[in-house]
Amino acid sequence: MTFNTQSGGVYSIATTPFLEDGSIDLASIDRLTDFYEESGCTGVTILGIMGEAPKLEPEESRAIVRRVVSRTRIPVIVGVSAPGFAAMRSLARDSMDMGAAGVMIAPPLALRTDDQIVNYFSGAVEAVGDDVPWVLQDYPLTLTVVMSPGVIARIISNHPSCLMLET
Repeated sequence: MTFNTQSGGVYSIATTPFLEDGSIDLASIDRLTDFYEESGCTGVTILGIMGEAPKLEPEESRAIVRRVVSRTRIPVIVGVSAPGFAAMRSLARDSMDMGAAGVMIAPPLALRTDDQIVNYFSGAVEAVGDDVPWVLQDYPLTLTVVMSPGVIARIISNHPSCLMLET
């Protein structure tokens, strides 16, 4: 499953289904994963904002990564955003070891200035490793962080491992 500068097509943004008791609905994850691939998606992104990642325990996140990666032949991008770089690094490295094609990183809510945003992503790339392909997640409606086109361009030009922008 490759993810590089030649990647293109449609990367579905996956939700994480839950059962009534709040546990993860693994059967629905399987059906959704199959649906994305059968529908012609060229990749899938899991554990992002729609993936309810902040609601999950670390072992639940890893179980979802393992399940989706082992089930599909299309590239899987894993949202690894976390309050601290240590948790981000751990999930990113584990996800890549499980066969993920790359990771997705969103800015934390507290960032306000252009320099704060650019510096944050420098720290995030250092944490996950500049050998890990990643997607820059820009969703200001939920994240409350506004990245101008110039800031996005700076981040991408500073970090060649940033291969895609998700908005």
